[in-house]
Amino acid sequence: MSVQQPCVLVVEDEGAQREVLRYNLEAEGFTVVVAESGDEALLLVQEERPDLVVLDWMLPNVSGIEICRRIKADPEMRNIPIIMLSARSEESDRVRGLETGADDYVVKPYSVVELMARLRTQLRRTRPTTMGERISYEDIILDAAEHRVFRAGRPLHLGPTEFRLLATLMEKPGRVWTREQLLDRVWGRDIYVDTRTIDVHVGRLRKVLMTHGGENPVRTVRGTGYALG
Repeated sequence: MSVQQPCVLVVEDEGAQREVLRYNLEAEGFTVVVAESGDEALLLVQEERPDLVVLDWMLPNVSGIEICRRIKADPEMRNIPIIMLSARSEESDRVRGLETGADDYVVKPYSVVELMARLRTQLRRTRPTTMGERISYEDIILDAAEHRVFRAGRPLHLGPTEFRLLATLMEKPGRVWTREQLLDRVWGRDIYVDTRTIDVHVGRLRKVLMTHGGENPVRTVRGTGYALG
């Protein structure tokens, strides 16, 4: 099994546009959830914790601008990239969208190919291993494209679950992950696994990382979960 693919939340009230986005994202291998209104979007952001939000400016009741502002005001969600879609092409509108917190601004009508490229750019920054990038932390290097890990220049042999676990921890060094969050990211949202399973795989990961010596880089946060560094 590969690294868990990113989850993208599409917030668009026009049915045809929403389905085009869903189709193209799923064709690229992404997990997709959709919302037709701002209120539904806010609920799904809380429940699903997507890796990226594609957000239409013009929505019924609560505007995309307000949704963006609320997401970016929440310390637990502000790092979720937001790509704002809008028919407003004036520079002042673009500036307003970006100043509200949007990470990118795409004017309608847009090229789906260009939108996908911009989406990948954002995910390369926040979920680099899903984009096949090579990432490093201290003397550990993880090559997502070739599915290989090195420490101090020496290859390590990780099982698929330990590889996904390490990739998750390395993407955000210092962040404390709860066991539930790790289960969602490493095993997937729709698979039931006992949280104690995490402890077993963290133990295996630590053992492999210390095969050739070196300090244990995976920190246990009592009562919460784990962090790298």
